[in-house]
Amino acid sequence: MQVDFVQALRDIGREKDIPLDTLSEIIEAALVSAYKKHHGATCEIHVDIDWDDGTATVFSRKRVVEHVENPHVEMSLADARRLDPTVEEGEYLDIEVSPSEFGRIAAQTAKQVVAQRIREAEREIIFEEFSNRDGDVVTGVVQRREGRTVFVDMGRVEAVLPASEQSQLDSYRIGERLKIYILEVKRTTKTPRVLVSRSHPGLLRRLFELEVPEVHEGVVELKAQAREAGARSKVAVASKQENVDPVGACVGHRGSRVQAVVDELRGEKVDIVRWGDDPAKYVASALSPAKVSRVIIDEETHSATVVAPDNQLSLAIGREGQNVRLAARLTGWRIDIRSEAQMVEQAAAAEAAAALEAREEAARGDEAAAPAEAPETAEQEPVTPESPQVAEAGEAAQATPLVSSPPAEDAVPEEDREEQTAAAAPTGEEEAVESDAEAPEAAAAPAEEAAAASAVEGASTEEESAARQESQ
Repeated sequence: MQVDFVQALRDIGREKDIPLDTLSEIIEAALVSAYKKHHGATCEIHVDIDWDDGTATVFSRKRVVEHVENPHVEMSLADARRLDPTVEEGEYLDIEVSPSEFGRIAAQTAKQVVAQRIREAEREIIFEEFSNRDGDVVTGVVQRREGRTVFVDMGRVEAVLPASEQSQLDSYRIGERLKIYILEVKRTTKTPRVLVSRSHPGLLRRLFELEVPEVHEGVVELKAQAREAGARSKVAVASKQENVDPVGACVGHRGSRVQAVVDELRGEKVDIVRWGDDPAKYVASALSPAKVSRVIIDEETHSATVVAPDNQLSLAIGREGQNVRLAARLTGWRIDIRSEAQMVEQAAAAEAAAALEAREEAARGDEAAAPAEAPETAEQEPVTPESPQVAEAGEAAQATPLVSSPPAEDAVPEEDREEQTAAAAPTGEEEAVESDAEAPEAAAAPAEEAAAASAVEGASTEEESAARQESQ
């Protein structure tokens, strides 16, 4: 090989970061292909290259045997000992077959092999470089756009930023520098395909690691993050040292650290909350900047009911529920927000329902005890529900024993006695009652007799009203 060719190979190795050992294997494979193409050899060929003086030697390897069956891969013991007296049967002997020159076709074959192997080595090196960098943040330059897909130049490879991984706040102008999050590296027949993102939550975490030394060193830990790219993000932080404030460390002096993250995200709002073991305090902190009154935790359903002042309800919910949605993602709890007025109404409705249930329970108890008195009230006269006074009068009339002897004339007017006689004709049962109660009623006072007469008059009026209703 000429010295210029060797120097060119060295330059290619430095430019494409290909090791010299890999280049040596590439040249050996090219020379072997060229030799076989030129001489049509089918035996085993290998090449030794001396990079110091730029020489290459081609050897054909044959096996030493007593009787040769295939001269392409075997040679006799006598011929082998003329080349090397120490060789024994069964060993392999390398015979130099370096040609003085290669033909045009052989040279083109070597050129194609060198170019192909160099491309393959370059692809393999790039893949190994980025395959273990999933989740890292790198800086790239917007190179071109095809539709909504953006291609970012990362130096040795061109990354693909699909529309689904873009942020609505980014403009993606040609030549703009931005930090991107590596999602995936795929091996292809050409250059490895690197898929990047600007909307992944991991980008937020990596940016805080770059801007906050305490996070990079592990003193402050990012416990959780929730993000809606282009709108708002929330980060929960905790400190491993008592004398380090995790929120203050991430905010920085006059908000310089968090402002650097916001600027890189093109103005996306970032809320930094304090992580805690107490679910109630953690949920209340996750709903910042809203201030809540109290948080009710339900461990069984893994849900939290948050009570917020009336003037903080809309802020706690956020635009289209964004704030409470991010808080639920951040904490992992199902969050239900109520105002204080709604809680008062709910408590009043619960009390009313409890009272109604108690009354229904009492009514069911009365109905269960009612059958014991049913035989006594079954024979009573029907009472219309429209006039409760008439019903009371009828009950009083039934409860008061009837007088067998006529009342005194000076106590009851004559017209009343005639109406009583005409309207209240005693039944068989009433006559039996009169005969049984004749003795005690004789001693009743005139006042009691007047009250009984008035009750009988009411009962008669009730019967007349019932008869009119039936006739109608």
